[in-house]
Amino acid sequence: MAVLCVIAQGCSPRVADEAKTVVAQADSMRAEGGMYNDSVQLAKTYRTLHRRKAFYSDEYARCCYHYGRLLREKDDPVVAMQVFINATHSHTRDYAILGRIYSNMGSICHLAGDYDLSYDMYERSGEMYLLAQDTLLYYYDLNNMAYELAEQGKKEETTSILSRIEANSTDENVINKTWETMAELFVRISQYDSVIYAVSYLENKGCAYSTHYVQKAQAYWSLDQKDSALYYAKYVIALPQASEQDKYNMLYIIANGDPTLSNDNILDISAQRSDIETEVLIPLHNQWALAVQLLKQDLNRHPDYQWIYVASATILVIGLILIIYIRRKRRRHSLLSQQIDDLTHANNAAMQLHEQIIQKHTEYTNSLLAQIEKNCTLMYHAENFPNNIYWKDFDAMSKLINDNFGMLVAKLQNTYHLSENGIRLCILVLLGNPNGKQLAHLLFYGESGIRNFKNRIANKLGTNSTELRTFLINLAIN
Repeated sequence: MAVLCVIAQGCSPRVADEAKTVVAQADSMRAEGGMYNDSVQLAKTYRTLHRRKAFYSDEYARCCYHYGRLLREKDDPVVAMQVFINATHSHTRDYAILGRIYSNMGSICHLAGDYDLSYDMYERSGEMYLLAQDTLLYYYDLNNMAYELAEQGKKEETTSILSRIEANSTDENVINKTWETMAELFVRISQYDSVIYAVSYLENKGCAYSTHYVQKAQAYWSLDQKDSALYYAKYVIALPQASEQDKYNMLYIIANGDPTLSNDNILDISAQRSDIETEVLIPLHNQWALAVQLLKQDLNRHPDYQWIYVASATILVIGLILIIYIRRKRRRHSLLSQQIDDLTHANNAAMQLHEQIIQKHTEYTNSLLAQIEKNCTLMYHAENFPNNIYWKDFDAMSKLINDNFGMLVAKLQNTYHLSENGIRLCILVLLGNPNGKQLAHLLFYGESGIRNFKNRIANKLGTNSTELRTFLINLAIN
């Protein structure tokens, strides 16, 4: 009966045709530069094809792409990431759409600040475009990879990739994208005159956007040319397409660089920046971070073969019992049939119990992870942080963290023998993973030394600074 239901689902012509029609419409709108915006219909189509992905893998992957894009537009990156991940497991041979899907996953990782993982996703995207024989989009993805390196200030690696693009691509739009990457690299390595030059080049080409003017304003600010910085900061604020992040950055320059502002004006601007940060930027960044966590869990997922071993052992035992039973009771066919049925039912019950145990363990782990993330958010974003975690009283703070995070401090002390300062660093990384400047302030380190200290602690724990928070969460759970 179950097999017949699956076949019926896969072969229902009306439902499948409706779903394929929606996907075709979305494909057509994308080809024309638009987006399919009927979220209700697209969600319905996604659910329909998800149940039939074994029969319609290509249509399912394309639906995942359109639905994921729409979810991103609606600021729901967590669900979007899950949809994109599902597409990568669809076994589709539509490499062009897989390239776009991996590119979107790379973009979410970039927004979350995980540039290494973003680089990996763009690299996969490029591989898909090569399989699809789309060299134009391949060079766009090469530039995306270079941009992730530029974000990290890796000059030689960035310029190496850009040189490959310039040597092999003559497309003007691709070349203009490389200038965007160079502008970002110049920002990261503090070559502010070069930042201004690169953005001016993009302006002359008619492809400068709000982010580029932000770079120009920040470059002038760093060069102590306050009037020019103020001019571009106000220009960005007036742009309709300027993001909240761009406005947040430019309001700082306006508040600190406009001599005509009164104290009340400055307070108003500071309050506006605070509202943008707490109401928009922090919630969005938390969502991006959760989306990236989903991706990492998928990448680190290992097939669980334990059930195969259990089933094989069960079948072997049942087989031996049946052989003995048949030899002894060859003439009692009716009783033999009854015994076989009983054994089959017992085996099914054992398998169901095994599955229930696995499911409960998974649910418990997920629940524990969600509670830890909730505790981190409540503590780190409290108005009186870090006083709310007894920052100045190490023993009281240790008890609070042990009680709420699986005896984490005790594990760090007893297993890894961390110093007090090392444990304080781990607590800050666990609760909110602040930037280097914030870590340096709270731990009384110089900004130049805090990164090395964080790396040393991560190495002592057997991980790296990028994966440190994930390690601490797993340590708290296990």
